[in-house]
Amino acid sequence: MFVCPRRGIIALVQTLPETLPEAHARITQLEQQLAWYQHQFHGRSSEKQPRESSPDQARLFDEAEEHAVEEVQPAALIRQHRRGKPGSKAISKDLPRVIVPYDIPEAEKVCPHDGTALERMEPESSEQLDIVPGKVRVLVHQRYKYVCPCCRTGVKIAPVPPHILPKSKASASLLAHVVTAKYVDAMPLYRQEAQLERMGVQLPRSSMATWMVKLGAQAVVPIINLLHEQLLAEPLVLMDETPLQVVMSKKSTHYIWVRAAGPPGRRIVLFEHDPSRGGAVPRRLLEGYKGILVTDGYEAYNSVAAQYGLIHAGCWTHARRGFDAARKLLPDPQSRSRAGIALELIGKLYLIERGLKEASNEERLAVRRKRSAAIVQELRAWLDGMIAAVLPQSPLGKAVRYTLEQWNKLIVFLDHGDVPLDTNRVENAIRPFVIGRKNWLFSHTAKGATASANLYSLVETAKANGLEPHAYLTHLFAELPKATTLADFEALLPWNARPSLNG
Repeated sequence: MFVCPRRGIIALVQTLPETLPEAHARITQLEQQLAWYQHQFHGRSSEKQPRESSPDQARLFDEAEEHAVEEVQPAALIRQHRRGKPGSKAISKDLPRVIVPYDIPEAEKVCPHDGTALERMEPESSEQLDIVPGKVRVLVHQRYKYVCPCCRTGVKIAPVPPHILPKSKASASLLAHVVTAKYVDAMPLYRQEAQLERMGVQLPRSSMATWMVKLGAQAVVPIINLLHEQLLAEPLVLMDETPLQVVMSKKSTHYIWVRAAGPPGRRIVLFEHDPSRGGAVPRRLLEGYKGILVTDGYEAYNSVAAQYGLIHAGCWTHARRGFDAARKLLPDPQSRSRAGIALELIGKLYLIERGLKEASNEERLAVRRKRSAAIVQELRAWLDGMIAAVLPQSPLGKAVRYTLEQWNKLIVFLDHGDVPLDTNRVENAIRPFVIGRKNWLFSHTAKGATASANLYSLVETAKANGLEPHAYLTHLFAELPKATTLADFEALLPWNARPSLNG
């Protein structure tokens, strides 16, 4: 059947008004996706506002501080954030001092005018940092033996104290050194092997790996269990997760789940390895918990919070990141300006919180209800107006939709003074693990991943409580084999071990 080409062209032209908007939207979406990929590979990762921000944004800090000073009583609750003088910091007074004396010759210790002996005055002192390279020594454990000189029977020998790794050649301090180097300083075992070799020690990485597995998967488990029980007793828990590659596993991508809780001085940071990222993991880790859960927008947490009846708070940092990405990626100034409005409003919330770091939960809650609630209402009205004005798949559309979907969790902080605005605390705890992962790349086995999670728990909990990790681990590894009662184990928790370390 013959079809006139002219009719086909006319029909195509007639459909153009209907298809052009859709094509334009698709082109815009692809341009934004391209901009996103270019930014991921070549752009700055910082979320700081650019210098070309509006003058109103530049005054945000002063505005928030002025309102906070007016509204918070007493005024002492407001902390002033001032930069110190540029230059090097003073040397810590806690470091040991070695006096290096400089004296004049004996012949010059007399007065040149009358020959009277000079009196010594207060010396002039200046300080330099000095470091003594690590030294390796061998501990020779000699057990004295006693016997009757007459009958030569009934030999008695001094008992050897229990060791955390029986029959191992590694002292508690060496074990602490290997753990600290890997899990604090992100130094893989093969690098430690080379470092020790330069110091005259032949210590294969395979031996160190065996020690790490035995320590993390077996020896320290009682302390990890105690920390887990205490975490579940806290009123607020923050939670997040990150991937980990496990070589000897049917499923190569496993996950490390991280929980953070506890007040200053009794901080708890727990890492947990699991092959799955499903909801069964947080269900297991939070079983028996009754309190407030602070997370990002990952869906698995929603069902857990609903099942256990938890108060579920969201993360304003994650909401902010969507608008920050939109500001960087959107090509037209109008869209960038729209994203800037959300960033300004969220920024005001953070600036108010900045002045409340020393406030009590009750004082913080009062300021939030009086000051922050109005900003939250303004942001919600803006989001409701924007949802129909932006393309759903555009960066700005995704940011608006994400924030609205998380809204009920994001506003929990307005009713609870102890709820932070974000999950930054647990994300900061994850960061050392992520840095370490870039160096040692993966775990060979699931058991090794579990051991690493437990050892990360110990070092990050020690750091969170202001303890030097090597000192704490040396104390823990020396005393843990002697523990027999619950009180003995509790005495080894970081906040309880502090007096022993300081002494």
